[in-house]
Amino acid sequence: MIKLLPLFLPILLAANIAAAQTTLQGVIKNGEGTPLPGATILVKGTNVHALADSVGRFSLETQKDPPFTLLVSFIGHKPKELHVPKQPSGSLQVALTKNDLLSEVVITARRRKETLQNVPIPISVISGALAEDAGAFNVNRLKELVPSVQLYSSNPRNTGLSIRGLGTTFGLTNDGIDPGVGFYVDGVYYARTAATTIDFLDVEQIEVLRGPQGTLFGKNTTAGAFNVTTRKPSFTPGASFELSYGNYGYIQAKSSLTGPLGKKVAARLSFSGTQRDGLLYNVAKNKPTNDLNNLGARAQILFKPSEKVDIILAADATRQRPDGYAQVYAGTAPTLRAGYRQFNSIITDLNYKLPTLNPFDRVIDHDTPWQSYQDFGGVSLNVDIQLGPGKLTSTTAYRYWNWDPSNDRDFTGLQALALSQAPSKHKQWSQEVRWAGSLHPRLSAVFGVFAFGQQLDPDGAHTEESGRDQWRFSQSTTSDLWKTPGLFDGYGIKSYPRLKTFSGAFFGQLDWKISNRLNLLPGLRFNYDDKKVDFRRDTYGGLQTEDPQLIALKNLVYTSQAFKTDIDDTNLSGQLTLAFKVNSRINTFATFSTGFKPIGLNLGGLPTASGKTMLELAVIKPEEVRHYEVGIKTSPSPNSTVNLTVYNTDISDYQTQVQAADLSVNRGYLANAEKVRVRGAELDANIKIKDFLSFYGALAYTDGKYVTFKNAPPPLEETGGPTFKDISGGELPGISKWAASLGGEVTAAGKLLGHDGNFFLALDSYYRSSFSSNPTPSKYLVVDSYVLLNGRVGFRAPNGLSLFVWGRNLLDKDYFEQLLPGAGNAGHYAGVLGDPRTYGVTIRYSL
Repeated sequence: MIKLLPLFLPILLAANIAAAQTTLQGVIKNGEGTPLPGATILVKGTNVHALADSVGRFSLETQKDPPFTLLVSFIGHKPKELHVPKQPSGSLQVALTKNDLLSEVVITARRRKETLQNVPIPISVISGALAEDAGAFNVNRLKELVPSVQLYSSNPRNTGLSIRGLGTTFGLTNDGIDPGVGFYVDGVYYARTAATTIDFLDVEQIEVLRGPQGTLFGKNTTAGAFNVTTRKPSFTPGASFELSYGNYGYIQAKSSLTGPLGKKVAARLSFSGTQRDGLLYNVAKNKPTNDLNNLGARAQILFKPSEKVDIILAADATRQRPDGYAQVYAGTAPTLRAGYRQFNSIITDLNYKLPTLNPFDRVIDHDTPWQSYQDFGGVSLNVDIQLGPGKLTSTTAYRYWNWDPSNDRDFTGLQALALSQAPSKHKQWSQEVRWAGSLHPRLSAVFGVFAFGQQLDPDGAHTEESGRDQWRFSQSTTSDLWKTPGLFDGYGIKSYPRLKTFSGAFFGQLDWKISNRLNLLPGLRFNYDDKKVDFRRDTYGGLQTEDPQLIALKNLVYTSQAFKTDIDDTNLSGQLTLAFKVNSRINTFATFSTGFKPIGLNLGGLPTASGKTMLELAVIKPEEVRHYEVGIKTSPSPNSTVNLTVYNTDISDYQTQVQAADLSVNRGYLANAEKVRVRGAELDANIKIKDFLSFYGALAYTDGKYVTFKNAPPPLEETGGPTFKDISGGELPGISKWAASLGGEVTAAGKLLGHDGNFFLALDSYYRSSFSSNPTPSKYLVVDSYVLLNGRVGFRAPNGLSLFVWGRNLLDKDYFEQLLPGAGNAGHYAGVLGDPRTYGVTIRYSL
C-alpha cells in the first residue's frame, strides 16, 4: 500500500493545478478581536494553504482563479468557509467563533439529515474519529461505548448481536433464524452476524437505533439497528495514514486516499490490516493461539453528473485468517447423572489431567486445531436523485461470506469430539428503493420497497466426528460393550443444511407537524417471507459391525436424519409516535410499535425422543412484538445534553436457542418460549466545559424475563433429570441488569513538531453487572460483573501529525465474555476470555 502512494498522489492533486496566480491578504481574529496566530487558511479543493503570523495576518498565493472558497480554521474555534468572488477587493477580515459548545450531531437514520436531539428515537452516535481513537475497530469493542449493545462471540459464525437483550438468539448459531438487529453499512443490509467481527473500514459515523425500526429500514428489525456510514469520495484531495504498535505483537495499519479523477468523478480507496499474537498458549501444539490476522480494503467511485445526482459504486473485501477463538476450561458442574457419568470421573478413567484449573492462566491443551477463517465482501451501487422536494435513493447490492472453521468442542486434550466443523458459503442480494422528503410544509415522509434473497450452503459438509475417548463421554450404562475397541473412533455425522430465503417489504413513515410543537408519526410495514430448507445428515465411520447391541450404542450418539420444509408467511406491523417539543431545549416522545421476526427453521439437527427424530421442532413460530416507549431529550445548556428513555417490550413465541444433552445437536436447536418481557431505562448525557474539557456517560437498566416457558431444557446441573423444565420467571440470557459507560477528555492547544493541534488525555470506563450465559438459567453459567478502564494520551492535529499512547483494560481485569457447556453436557463448561491489559502507540498523519 505505502509503495503505491507516490503513484496516486500526483493523480489526485493534478486536477487542481491551473496557470493563473492570485494573492490574497487578510487578518484572522476571534470574536473579541484578538488575533489568532497560527490559524490555517486553505483553498478548498487544493492543498494550497497559509498560516497567520503573530498578529493574525496572512498572505496566500494560489494558481487557482477565483471564485473559490477558503477554509479558515484554528484550534478551539469553529471552522469557517469564506467565499472569494471572481474579482476580490481589499484585505479579508475573518472572525472565528470559539468552539466551546457541543457540536450538533447530524444523523441520517430517518433517511434525511437531522440533528440527533430533534429525532424522536433513542439513538447513540459514535463518530468514526472517536471509534478510531478508542481502539473500537469492530462492534465487539464498540459495545464498551454503548452499554445497551451486547455482543457475544465464540467465533465469527457464532456471534450474537443484541440491543436491550434482544436480537440474535443466545448460544451457538443456528442459521435458520433471522437476526433481530439490522446491521447496515452505507444502506446495505448484512444478513450474517459474522459481519460484526470484521474491522471497520474508514467509518464516518455509527448510529445505534434502539427499539423496532421496521418502518424506516429495508429489512425488518425487532430490536434495533446499526446504521454505519463510511467516508465518501471527495473532490478535495486528501490522504491519511495510521500505524499502531502494541504488546502481544500487535500491529494495525490503516490508510485512505481520496480525490478527483475528473470534473465529475472522484474516488476513495481505504485499507486496514490488523495482526496480533495469540492470547492463549496451547501446550499440546507448543504455540500461542487466539491471534488476529485481518486484512480489508474498500474502494468507492463517485460520479456526480449534476448537483442533483450522486452515484457511488463501492466494493469491499475482508480476509481473516486467525488461529483462534479457542475457549478455555472454566469449571465443572455436578449433574444428576450417575457418578460414573460425571466429568471428573470420566477424565480420571481416561488418565487425563487438565493443564490448569484456572482459566485465567490462559493455557489450553487442545488437540484439534482452532481456526476461524472467513472471507467477506461484496459490491453495491447507490444512486441518490433529488426529485421534487425530496430524494429518491436506490441501493443495489450483492454480498458473499465464506466460512472455514475448525473447533475443539470438548474443550480438552482428549479425543472426545475430534472434529467440529461447519464450513459454509453464503450469498445474498438486495434491492431497496425509497423516497424521503416533504409532501407538504407540515408533512414529510419516507416510503420504500425492499427485496432480499439469500442462499446458504455447506462448503462440502458440516462434520462432527468422535475420537477414541468418545465412548467414555457417551457411556450411559455399565455395560462393557462401551469399551469395544474402535467402536466410536472416527464415528461421526456429515450434515448438508441448505437454506434459501426471500424477503420482500413495503414500508413507510409519515411525519405530520400538527403544530409548531406537536408531531404525529405513523408508520406501516407489510412483509412477505419465503423460506426453503433441505436438511440431510448421514452417519459414517466407527467400528463396522452387524451386532445389534453395538449398533444401538452407536445410535445413542449419532443418527441419520433428513427433512425438507418450504414455508411462507406475511405480516403487517407498524408504529405510532407522538412527539411534543416543550421548548427549544426539551423534546419528548411516546411510541407504540408492533414487530415480528419471521418463521425460524432448525438447521443444526433435531433432538431425538425414544429413538425418533422430533420433526415437530423443524419449524418454529414467528415472534410477535409489542413495544412501548417514552423518552425525553433535553439540552439543559448550549454545551450539554441529557436524554432519558423508558421502555417495555412484550414478545410472544420468543425464538430461543436451547442446548440439548444429545451430542448430535451439540450446537443446540431452536424453540419457542411462550412469552418474554424486557423492560428498562436508558440515560445518556454529554457535557462540554469551555473548549478543553468534555465528558460523556450512558447508563442502561435492563430487566429481561421468561414470562412463560414451560418446556425449556434443563440447565447444565440438572442434566440427567427430567427432559424439560418450566423456567417461567427466569432471567433471559446475556442481559446485565446494569451496564454503564463513562468517559471524558481534557485538551490543551499546542504544537508538536511544527504542527498545530491539541494535547489530550482521555479515559473511558465500562461496567457490566452479572448475567446468565445459558438459555436456561444455570447457577454455574453466570458471568460475573466486571469493570474495564481504557485510556490514551497524546497529541492530535486536524491535519498533519497525530501521536498518542493508549492502553486497554488498564486494570488488567480477568473476566469472561461468555460461558458455554461442553458438547454432550458432561458437566464441564468453557469460557470466552476477555482480553488482558494491552497497550501501544498510534501514529497518524493526514493531508
